[in-house]
Amino acid sequence: MRLVLLGPPGAGKGTQASAIVKRYNIPHISTGDIFRANIKDGTELGKKAKEYMDKGLLVPDELVVSIVKDRITKDDCKDGFLLDGFPRTVNQADALDEELSKLKIKLDKVINIDVNKEELIQRAVGRRICKNCGATYHVIFNPSKVEGKCDECGGELHQRADDTEETVTKRIEVYLNETQPLIDYYTKKSIIAKIIGDHGKGFEAFLQLLGGSMFKSLIFGNINFGTPIKRWN
Repeated sequence: MRLVLLGPPGAGKGTQASAIVKRYNIPHISTGDIFRANIKDGTELGKKAKEYMDKGLLVPDELVVSIVKDRITKDDCKDGFLLDGFPRTVNQADALDEELSKLKIKLDKVINIDVNKEELIQRAVGRRICKNCGATYHVIFNPSKVEGKCDECGGELHQRADDTEETVTKRIEVYLNETQPLIDYYTKKSIIAKIIGDHGKGFEAFLQLLGGSMFKSLIFGNINFGTPIKRWN
């Protein structure tokens, strides 16, 4: 199964991705994870990406395309993959189609998670991340047992620099404006499945599209914050 997962920042893509890759035993290829790893390691790519991310802007195509092209040719992608955070533009989508065509494969489905803008802001601004192990919490939906401390390792929780309301709002607006042409692109190809992420509408139809019961472990709508998750893109 070869999938692309679309959705604005805070839509809960990380939660959905974890369930998908577990069911299909395919790699979760997240450009967000790649960038954050590079930022943490202080690489040149990480420094460039951080400049854009801190301003709430999308990372330019030229910093993304080559990484993904190389990744999807790895052995663990031969039975499929889940792309999360890529493509984000029509140019990236064209580049992906070109690479897949060379490999004589194609995407099976593009999943678009649609969430109310106000809810997205609330989710992101209240997010707290453990500096030590990376576990993610939320001050409203999934607070830690001890304020400011990770339940898993006792590490200090902090708010990401790009999770302020002003930056989050700008990031969402940029995403919506720049991603709509991509949604139109995949809609014309008849491979997109839209999920309403704040009400759970369309979930049963989505199960039918992707094979029914295999996706019952996914949670669309009210995201289950009952346990800490390692990523929430």
